[in-house]
Amino acid sequence: MSFCLSHGRHHHGARTAPQVDWNKCKDCHDFPCTSICPNRAPKQCVREYTSDELLQILRRDFSSWGSNGGVTFSGGDPITQHDFLIEVLKGCHKLGIHTAIETSAHFPREKFLDVMQYIDFAFIDVKNMDSEAHKAGTSVGNELILDNIRALKQSGWKGRLVLRQPTICGYNDSEENAKKLISFMKENDLFEINLLKFHRLGQTKWEQLGKTYDYATGGEMTDEAMTALQSLYLDAGIACYIGHHTSF
Repeated sequence: MSFCLSHGRHHHGARTAPQVDWNKCKDCHDFPCTSICPNRAPKQCVREYTSDELLQILRRDFSSWGSNGGVTFSGGDPITQHDFLIEVLKGCHKLGIHTAIETSAHFPREKFLDVMQYIDFAFIDVKNMDSEAHKAGTSVGNELILDNIRALKQSGWKGRLVLRQPTICGYNDSEENAKKLISFMKENDLFEINLLKFHRLGQTKWEQLGKTYDYATGGEMTDEAMTALQSLYLDAGIACYIGHHTSF
């Protein structure tokens, strides 16, 4: 015996695992399967807010953060919701709330700089200094990202910028890549980078979406290899932090 939940999105067979029709799920906005499924297998993991609703929450909690507290906009990439993000950032500045962002910077320059004028602290990923390698690993080249970083520095922006590299063995862990990034940083008066050790925390999310996770094997970095890379930056006079044991 088999039955269908939520207009054909989820199919259960008597002796098979649940199957999901992702083509139907991608156009869903009301998540009816989360309430219809008798076993409560699907769960709603998102909630929509208006900018005013989100600012009300931030205003409510602001007093409990302490002098070093603030709001970090992460994702995905928060700049994909540019208009909403701008509304919230403007509200944060009116309230005196420190703002931080984690972004790829892979956006049209006008949109990117529009957001950054309201940001006090930024992490920007530079995943590979070779554009073809960057495209192979991320599906896009690095030209727009590097150009936006240059434009940000030239704009007179007063915030703090820390570059970041998710470090993957065999992809961006070479001395050559590090030296190219060091040169780019010196050319643009950048002096902080955070090297993140490869992990697979996102693997289950890929699998839940029915996708293949390309780094299910390989990519691991040893502590010794991370320290060797760090030494290249330190010797060049650049502050280099490993992992999440940082000064921020």
